[in-house]
Formats: sequence, C-alpha cells, structure tokens
Amino acid sequence: MTEAGQRSLPRLFAAVLLMLAFAPAPLTAQSNLKRRLDARLDRPPFNRQLWGVALTDESGRLLYGRNPDRLFIPASNTKLVVSAVASALLPPDWRVKTSVYGGPVIGGVLLGDLVLYGRGDPTMDRRCYATDSMLPGVCETDPFARLQQLADTLRAKGVQLIQGDVVGDGSYFEPTLLHPNWEQFDLNWWYAAPVSGLGFNDNSVDFTWLPGPAPGAPATITMSPDLGDIGFENRTVTVPPGGESDVGDRFFRHPGTLQIWAEGTVALDHPPRKESFALPDPNLYAARALRQALSDAGIAVAGTTRSTTDSSLYGQLRLSTPLAEVSSRPLRDWIFPIMNTSQNWFSEMLLKQLGRQFGRGGSWPDGLEVERRFLIDSVRVDSTQISLSDGSGLSSSNLVSPLAFTQILRYIRRHPRYATFAAGLPQAGGTGSLKSRFVGTPLAGRVRAKTGSISRVNSLSGYIEIDRGRVLTFSVQANHHAQPSRGILAVIDSVVVEMARR
Repeated sequence: MTEAGQRSLPRLFAAVLLMLAFAPAPLTAQSNLKRRLDARLDRPPFNRQLWGVALTDESGRLLYGRNPDRLFIPASNTKLVVSAVASALLPPDWRVKTSVYGGPVIGGVLLGDLVLYGRGDPTMDRRCYATDSMLPGVCETDPFARLQQLADTLRAKGVQLIQGDVVGDGSYFEPTLLHPNWEQFDLNWWYAAPVSGLGFNDNSVDFTWLPGPAPGAPATITMSPDLGDIGFENRTVTVPPGGESDVGDRFFRHPGTLQIWAEGTVALDHPPRKESFALPDPNLYAARALRQALSDAGIAVAGTTRSTTDSSLYGQLRLSTPLAEVSSRPLRDWIFPIMNTSQNWFSEMLLKQLGRQFGRGGSWPDGLEVERRFLIDSVRVDSTQISLSDGSGLSSSNLVSPLAFTQILRYIRRHPRYATFAAGLPQAGGTGSLKSRFVGTPLAGRVRAKTGSISRVNSLSGYIEIDRGRVLTFSVQANHHAQPSRGILAVIDSVVVEMARR
C-alpha cells in the first residue's frame, strides 16, 4: 500500500463511523417497548398529565423510563417505603407491650390512679392479618380482647376498686397527634386517625347505616363500640327505592369534640354500609375502653377517665413493675394491612415506631430521618430522588421518583427478611387492593404491587412475574390528572401489561 493510501485509511474509518452513527437503529426489543409504551402514554386525553414510569430488569438495568428520576407525588405507594425499611430493620416476630401501672393494692383497693401505658401497638382492633382468613389465629374479632386480659389479670390479683382515675398515657410517642400536612376534611375519617402511643379500634368508631322502616323515617344508624361518650344526632331521611343514598359522605363532627351528626338520605332498597369516624383523643378512647373492660371484670372505678401525652407525669410510676401487661401482634402482621388494604393509621404508627426504635424519638420527623438514612446508606437511593412527609402517602408533600421505587423494591426482594414484606403485598386477582385488577389479562395473578390514590394522583409500583421465574420491577405514577380514576387505572394497567410483552 502506498503512503498516500495509508494516510487515507483514518479518513475512511471516520467516514464509516459517521455513517454508522447516523444510520437507522435496529428495532430492538427495548426500542419496540419504548414505542409501544410511548404510544399509550401519549394518547389524548392522558397526554395532558404528568407520567413517571420506570421499568427495570433483575440486574437493575432500566428497560423503559419516562421521567424516571423526576419527583412525583406517590400517594399510598409511600407505604412501600415504611414497609420495606421496617421489614429490613425489625425481626418479623418483633412485638411491643401495653402495660398498666398503679398501686399499691391494699384490701382489694388500688390506691391512686390506674395508668394504661401504650408503646405504639396498632393491633387492638377487628381485622384479619393474612389472605387466608380461615387460618387459625389470623383474625381478631374483638378489639377489647387484650384490654379484657389486663382487667382479668387485675381481678386475679385481688383488685376490686380503683380509688383514683383511669388514665390513658400515650407519651411513648410525641404529643403531636395529627400530621400538619393532612387536609382538614380528612381528619374526620379513619384514614387520618390521630397517631399516639395508645391505639384502640384503629382510633375510630364504626357507624353502620341502613334504611329506616319506611320513607320519611330516619336511617337506622348503630355505633360500635359504644362507650357512652359520643353525642350523636341523626338528621338523615329514608327515601323511596332507587333514590339517592349519600349518608356515607355526610358524617360531621364539631372540631375537637365528640359531638357527631349525620345528614343526607338513604334509599329504602340500599344495602347496609359502614363508615369509620376518627376520634380526636386516642389516649382517652383507649382509657375509656379499658374502663369498660374493668367494669365487665367486676372492678369499680371511683375516679374519672382522662388522658395525657406528658412523658414526665407518670415517669416514676413506669419504673415500677407493671400490674399487668399484654403483647401486640408481631411486626409481620403490622405490615399486612399497610400493604394489602392500604391502612394509613398502621403506616403512621409504624413510622413513629421506627423513630422511637432507631432514631431520637417517636415522632414523624424522627421516623422520616430513619427512613431517609436507610434509603441513602443501605438502598443507595439518590437523596435528590426522595422527599418524604408521612408514612402513608396521605400528604401530598411526599415526593419519590419512579426509579427510587424500583431500587427500594429490588433491595427488599433480595433481603433475608423479604417474606415479611411480601406477605402483605397485594397480588392481582387476590385479596387486597388488586382484587379486581388485571383480571382477564395475561398478567392475572402475575403482578404483585402496591396501589396509590389521592386527589389527582394514581400510582402502582411492584413486580411482574414473567417467564422462567424472572421478575421485572416497575413504578407507574400519574400526577396532575383531571380524569376519573377508573380511566387512569385502566391506562396504568395497560402500561403494565405492555411492559410484560417481549
């Protein structure tokens, strides 16, 4: 080859590289996936909202992303964070104790006050803690059960009379009971119940309502548990069959009080419904429930019933041996309602518990700091892709990127305590919030994911089981939409189905 020819080779290679750089890319599986998903997300009217999507394979490689590292309001997908962090940090059989303190007991009389001290147990309630409700011991049918155990223990020790007051002490957690970013209307309902060291019946009272005997009569409304402390006024009216039934949305409370009323109409052919209404002082609520249990056990109380969040008030008494004590259900049972049925109050109780066990105290800020440090240090999430406000996602101030969710989900799936997390994660077509999702699609029974929904927000993050036991991890978040939830959910589900096509 001549010298001139040798000098021309670099120019030839450069020309070939330039041609390759601008040549049309082959239609690979990944580019085909992008084309199909973009077509769905760009379809009017759903192209007007903000979409955050991330899909990763088992190695963490991003297969598809739309704004994957941008911050989105996740709604109840926020529960994935508290569930994953708690599952990793706490043993599955970890429990907390609720104790009663007082004394001495002389001649059957307990001198002074009887103090009920809670350590953040959310499980004094009525619910099932597994998808198979027929398994022995998975369901709680009586929220009073452990309070009755406490009362029975006192009776067995010879206590017949409490000379002082029954006091609900919720000071194990911070005195702040309501999150500052929750909306005022939400504070009436079970999903925004106050969060304290004591908990009973989800810190809510249950109202069951159904039609009255004839049009013009008030609706029939019953309350449970009825501790005699709620003033209730029934302003409802029964209307002929087929009429409007809006009672469920029209329970109200004078702020900070136990004065509740119901308005609206119920059609004569409307089936019974239950609404759970949050009570303002969970510590007083639990103390009143204990007083009822004491009465049932034949123990009289001379004083009143009251509450405190002052940790110094009975600090010395708590150093003594408790008169009686009960344990909560194990942590794995706390995770189940958080994930499976999206129970907000359990999420917030668990978040404060993280702060109490691993941070400086049982508060929202302390729990959030524990979460943040764990996500950054252990999961290796980029700190600019998370900004959390609460544990449940009720606050619209929570911000998490889709990519961060896939990292969290991949991390906990590889963790030795994944079973604690996975047991509560809803499965398409199964018990929980995915019961009616993906039915009749190729992904029926093959998606395990957490749903999320607040005003103008819907989300779904989890796992897709594909062929040969492989698993894809995904997060889909829709923000700032003006569409009915049913339409948005249909699009989200169709996106997930497309993700599984190869």
